Amino acid sequence: MQMIDNRPGSKPFDPFYDPMTARALGPGSDYAPTYWIGTAGAAPEDDGPVKADMDVDVAVIGSGYTGLSTAIHLAKMHGIKAVVLEANGVAYGCSTRNGGQAQISSGRLKRSQWIKRWGLDVARGLHAEIVEAFDLFRGLIRDHDIACEPQDGGHYYIAHKASVMPTLEAEATLLRDSFGYGARMLTRDELHETVARDMEAHGAMWEPDGVGIHAAKLAFDYLRVARELGAKVHTDSPVQGWEFRDGVHHLRTPGGTVRARRVAVATAAYAPRNLHPRLKDRLMPIMSNSVVTRELTGDELEAVGIRRLSPLTDTRTLRHYYRLLPDNRLQIGSRAAITGKDAANPAHLNALCEGLARKFPALRGIELDYSWWGWVDVSHDMMPRITGIPDLPGAYYALGYGGNGVMYSAMAGRRMAQLVAGEKLPNLPIFNSELPHEGWKTPFRRLGQWGLYHLYHFRDERN
Repeated sequence: MQMIDNRPGSKPFDPFYDPMTARALGPGSDYAPTYWIGTAGAAPEDDGPVKADMDVDVAVIGSGYTGLSTAIHLAKMHGIKAVVLEANGVAYGCSTRNGGQAQISSGRLKRSQWIKRWGLDVARGLHAEIVEAFDLFRGLIRDHDIACEPQDGGHYYIAHKASVMPTLEAEATLLRDSFGYGARMLTRDELHETVARDMEAHGAMWEPDGVGIHAAKLAFDYLRVARELGAKVHTDSPVQGWEFRDGVHHLRTPGGTVRARRVAVATAAYAPRNLHPRLKDRLMPIMSNSVVTRELTGDELEAVGIRRLSPLTDTRTLRHYYRLLPDNRLQIGSRAAITGKDAANPAHLNALCEGLARKFPALRGIELDYSWWGWVDVSHDMMPRITGIPDLPGAYYALGYGGNGVMYSAMAGRRMAQLVAGEKLPNLPIFNSELPHEGWKTPFRRLGQWGLYHLYHFRDERN
């Protein structure tokens, strides 16, 4: 069923939007043409655009998973009814363009890399945070009847070539021995027999925590829950100016200025660079593209041999994330263009389809029902931050998940709500420091990104 956009005056979706070069986003854009939007049905009612100046206690900028979780937890834990400001429709950005994979991670680093950077004690603290976050995520879905079609069966990290198997085996041992986490290895034959007949696979590491979800249904039920708890969610209300005067944040939208004592920023990769000087260039927006096939036939289902609806990820640096959906379509995504201008280049779609065919040869040339792309909020040090802004009293942000925010965004929203309410967070690196700032270097990093993509591709495909 095609999702219906009931917002008045909506304008065509801009597939070439680039947060690095665009000065503003919205209002009034249609959603990206994703599978999630195409099959979610109509979004729940929101509170429409801001229509006059208003004074509020807390304003949340961004209505994706993080922003809505912040509003939910402000109400549930602290009795604060937030006002959420969204540039376009609810969950317009990352939250309806991702792969629907909830994994036991946040950011881009593995546990072994945590230990190398911060030591074992800090790494164990981060692991405990992520485990608690998964419990929170599952609890939100269960306790609020969130109809996001959860498929809970763990996450399979699939070795796409034989040379990465020792690294996977070492990581699984580390998870068991140093973190008490029940990861285990599967041989190629075990993987083919019990999980998926991925013809590239040489084996896999299984993590007990991994849930496939319907991305838009998760977001839209977060919206429902937030409003039931008293939050206001104003769509088509981009923040076009932000000033801090006399202890109050003045957030200018097309329909009026929102004067807020406290502000929580949850924009992921979709914030324009001019939202506020303290936020500028703390992220490197990276594009990811995704496709969903038509429904597979019985013979095709037998050929691909997918017996779990769990998230699957391969071990490439430019990784593929893929899974069978409940309606027997197959979804796969990976990194794509470097700039918005190049987003529709057919080379990127062809490369993704070729990746699908290498894994499942029976699907070579299969018709696609959906194809889309979107921006991911990658931090310069590959880890997220949920923190206050030192020189901007009463302002906070939760950003930088690096493509692993489907699950952890629920906890990030809870943590940001705690900050807004004046509580201290655990003494962990993702809470007690800001996102690294690259300043003028950020636009030029795309030149380096072009070179790194070629290097990563060479390394990924070399035996």
